Amino acid sequence: MVQLTMEMEKVLLAYSGGLDTSCILKWLIQKGFDVICFVGDVGQKEDFQSVKDKAIKIGATEVVVKDLRNLFVEHFVWPAVKMGLIYEKRYLLGTALARPCISLALIETAKEFNCMYISHGATGKGNDQIRFELSCYALNPHLKVIAPWRLPEFCEKFQGRNDLMEFAKVNAIPVSASLKSPWSTDSNIMHTSFEAGVLEDPAQIAPDEIFISTKSPMKAPDTPILIEIVFNGGVPIRCVETSTGKTFEQPLHILEYLNQIGGEHGIGRVDIVENRFIGLKSRGVYETPGARILFEAHQDLEIYCLDREILRVKSLLADRMADYVYNGFWFSPEAEYVKHCVEESQRTVNGRVTVEIFKGNCWAVSRESLYSLYNQELASMSVHGQLNPSAATGFIEINAIRLKEHYRAYHNATPNNIKGLSRNFSRVKLT
Repeated sequence: MVQLTMEMEKVLLAYSGGLDTSCILKWLIQKGFDVICFVGDVGQKEDFQSVKDKAIKIGATEVVVKDLRNLFVEHFVWPAVKMGLIYEKRYLLGTALARPCISLALIETAKEFNCMYISHGATGKGNDQIRFELSCYALNPHLKVIAPWRLPEFCEKFQGRNDLMEFAKVNAIPVSASLKSPWSTDSNIMHTSFEAGVLEDPAQIAPDEIFISTKSPMKAPDTPILIEIVFNGGVPIRCVETSTGKTFEQPLHILEYLNQIGGEHGIGRVDIVENRFIGLKSRGVYETPGARILFEAHQDLEIYCLDREILRVKSLLADRMADYVYNGFWFSPEAEYVKHCVEESQRTVNGRVTVEIFKGNCWAVSRESLYSLYNQELASMSVHGQLNPSAATGFIEINAIRLKEHYRAYHNATPNNIKGLSRNFSRVKLT
């Protein structure tokens, strides 16, 4: 654990301008540190000049704001789409993917200002502390981390957000959180997440006013919209609104457009209880409109183009990679290995998918690819094609052997010779 001193050592603080990091900034200054704030623009639609002014007013020596939107989309969101990453079948990892992106820029800035300390406002119960620190250590193992929410003297002073808000009031730090609605919000160009406050009770329905980037599906337009998405190597390279012909080809522009359309139609809302890496469960509410559309389109094209067994192996790897990303191991040997494996599987995931979007739902309605393994003649119910129907007889007979043996073993069993067995098969009748 870092021993805090009164020396004027440089600390680079990952700063958001929110309640936690604003109070931590002031607290570090009171501890005698020379604090430089780093703000990563990953598309959170902030007034960065106001954030910068606020940090300077609190006492930061300098504030560095870096535009990371293109880096985030091209090197983190797009690979996640290509790999089909989704944690526990529901969470598209918007926050988890942003953390290694921000960490990259954080490390560069620490080097620029000769800071050997970095600090962050992540809670000691959460995932972000792990994601930030593992990423930073992987990129520069010599760095030292000050994590206030894990320091006894900080935790004794601040039990939670109520204490932080009182500290902010005493020190004239303006904050947007309130005792009435103290939920925590994290936003980037991929998603918005909400947790804490009233959301800590999983039985409590999230208030509708909490959502900021998606309409309620019940209030979405009554007319569906068709979007054509073109992929190359599993990566989206073009997006076309079929009714107007509007076309987007730059990664950032594609995601911005799909966020807009998805938000208007109520796409990408989830309310889940998930398993945090440290072992506890937490409730999170997420909005991920554009990435949800891309996920559905990519999955449809992938099934169309990939061999069945390759698809299953790739799906297993994607599940593992989702765990790695969620748990903070984007920069790890195992993650690099999976990325290379998945890259090979995506060579033939090239083509076009048309997605229909309507009142909170999106689904593929057509797809086309030169690499498709779909054989219309072979699959047709109108002609036999190259398949000899009689060949299926032997196929069925071979697969039926196991089922017949199972029936033989248990159907003729008696109470005496199965005593102690706990199996309960609906077709077993004991006489």
